Amino acid sequence: MTRMAAVLNTVAKPAAAVKPAPAVVRIGLAQASVAGGPWTKPTFADSTDGDNVDGEDLVVRRAAVEALGDYNGSVVAADPSNGRILSMVNQKLALSGGFQPCSTVKISVALAGLSEEALSAETKFRLPGLGKMDLTYALAHSNNYFFATLGEKLGFEKVSYYAHLLGYGEKAGLNIPGEQPGRYPAAPPRNGGVAMLCSFGEEISQTPLQLAALMSALANGGTLYYLQYPKTLLEMRSFIPRVKRRLDIARLIPVVEPGMRAAVEFGTARRARDDGPIAGKTGTCSQDHTHLGWFGSFNGEGARKLVVVVLLTGGRPDSGPLAAGIAGDLYRILGEKNYFASAQPITPDTLVASRICCSR
Repeated sequence: MTRMAAVLNTVAKPAAAVKPAPAVVRIGLAQASVAGGPWTKPTFADSTDGDNVDGEDLVVRRAAVEALGDYNGSVVAADPSNGRILSMVNQKLALSGGFQPCSTVKISVALAGLSEEALSAETKFRLPGLGKMDLTYALAHSNNYFFATLGEKLGFEKVSYYAHLLGYGEKAGLNIPGEQPGRYPAAPPRNGGVAMLCSFGEEISQTPLQLAALMSALANGGTLYYLQYPKTLLEMRSFIPRVKRRLDIARLIPVVEPGMRAAVEFGTARRARDDGPIAGKTGTCSQDHTHLGWFGSFNGEGARKLVVVVLLTGGRPDSGPLAAGIAGDLYRILGEKNYFASAQPITPDTLVASRICCSR
């Protein structure tokens, strides 16, 4: 067994020996009893508590709150054409220091590999016990061995360079009070090195805003905008998109996006499947006795594009597929309201007053 395989087996196999978790027992909104912990975060909570939603898009906010339901987590929705945050459910969590990105880190690793010509759309890695596998299949099924192999092929310095270029380790927003920059390690992680970094996001702290900014760049063809969160009518009327940097990824997106769409069609994100095409990436792992479920996504049709990021924190039920289902519900709710049919100008009616909308 190779060192990389041993490292991945150490992380990936113990879960198979654990007895299936019993059904979640809800105790009000704030507690859940789930075997497999001890989990330090409740699976269910009022995730709108403490949010100041003035300035948010009324329609998107209501859809996000409805889709998230009683789960303990955050939903960030953004306009990829300009970097405006349309809604941020659970602002305290979204603006925090971040969490391990789990398998969502594989998007940045894929872009790094394509940029360095370490692989192409046709490249197939021969993986122990799995045969040959290409990037589309590896993204769709979130294969750890594929991305660990790619990471070791690239080396830590190149992986780190592109990760920082794509926004890791820095604030995604512009003058958003309370936002934290997350963290990116200065050296390969002690636990598993670059293989674990590229397959599980070991020692990285990613914020929902960072993932939303990256998904926006994929959705718009390569512009990494500063995310902005206007809160007043004056800020809305004077809103000007701010470009952080132009990423040279336009030619790479058509190689990465099929795997993200396949994840929704038949892979780890199939709970997000909708009538229209959605591209996304799930992530599931545990950090400090907290189970994490990530999903970053964008829609592919309609006059109006939307980026949706979901982060769930809690017990064993939280997972990337569950986060994908929540995002799918949000897209479906908005689709039923013909939200994507045409672009909507900013008017006073789109401003949400916290006293009348969208909290539980």
